[in-house]
Amino acid sequence: MTNKHNTFSIGDTAKMTGVSQKQIRHWEHRGYIPPAMRVICGLRAYRYFSKNQVEQIKAIKALLDQGFTLVHAARMARKSNQKEEA
Repeated sequence: MTNKHNTFSIGDTAKMTGVSQKQIRHWEHRGYIPPAMRVICGLRAYRYFSKNQVEQIKAIKALLDQGFTLVHAARMARKSNQKEEA
């Protein structure tokens, strides 16, 4: 599931978080989660997520499951993540 850089593909991220790949792409596009690292291979760009990003996605999902809106859940997860990094 992990590679030597300790990152996770979008498929692995979806499995670990319980959030669909489509939803992860949407959250990234709308700015609810930080952009994933991209690896270019030919004409395709593959997303790879850090452990920190995976944890943020899990936090957002947990908050959504508790009834928070996506905007509020993303904001709360971001604040929590910033406190942990400090």
